[in-house]
Amino acid sequence: MIISCSNEKGGTGKTSTTALLGWELANLGYKVLLVDCDPQANLTDLMIKTKSQENTEITIDPSLFALLINNRNLKDGIINIKDNLSLLPAASDMNMFSRWVDKQDLAEKDKVTYLKKALEPIKSDYDFIFLDVSPTMSLTNDNVFMACDWLIIMLQTQQRALLGAKNFLEYLQTNLIDNFDAKVDVLGVLPVLTKGQSRIDNSVLKAAEDEFGQDNLFENVITAMERVKRYDLTGITENNKNVWDKATHSVYTAVAKEMINKLEAK
Repeated sequence: MIISCSNEKGGTGKTSTTALLGWELANLGYKVLLVDCDPQANLTDLMIKTKSQENTEITIDPSLFALLINNRNLKDGIINIKDNLSLLPAASDMNMFSRWVDKQDLAEKDKVTYLKKALEPIKSDYDFIFLDVSPTMSLTNDNVFMACDWLIIMLQTQQRALLGAKNFLEYLQTNLIDNFDAKVDVLGVLPVLTKGQSRIDNSVLKAAEDEFGQDNLFENVITAMERVKRYDLTGITENNKNVWDKATHSVYTAVAKEMINKLEAK
């Protein structure tokens, strides 16, 4: 199962949600691979900081881009983070992927499915593969969405994020589904509350219900948490004696379980 947490607007919590959903699913016993397809490599940075808490030195060699352009098995770049959780890291060279693919002597559909074909040999090794992406629309992101079975639309409770979600879904339909017969579908819209049930949060949530239908919104929501921001500095921690760690992980565990229930209902 290949999934991406997406929205064309930045700052909606895509990377932290990808990391923490993967973390909680691994805790639940699922085998998970996180693939960083974003040239900013924020997911890679977060997971390497997490692994470095074990005083383990990690070298990114090869990067995802190097594996793709040299037609190597993606297994060659996978880094184990903890039991059931692995990372396929990105580096800044991922910036060149769109240009590189576009220059290849390939049919248009082959250009947008290059990553999908590279993932096929390892797809059966994992219960879940999460692809992290930048918020821009590009050939790189087209490759990500063409590879996905499901998308989780990240909806920060701001009007621009709601508009971004609508534009993103229209882009998927007109550019990838209609033109290239993409099989990707939307699993649900995951609200990210900016201020925790403020008037604006509730207003945007109501607009999202009207736009997408209440059944398509996750019941569990993510609120802005300082502990998640701290993880960007320290890596993910899971101290059961720390009230903030426990609270943060409980939120993402609930989302992970709801995600599984949604998949089982499909």
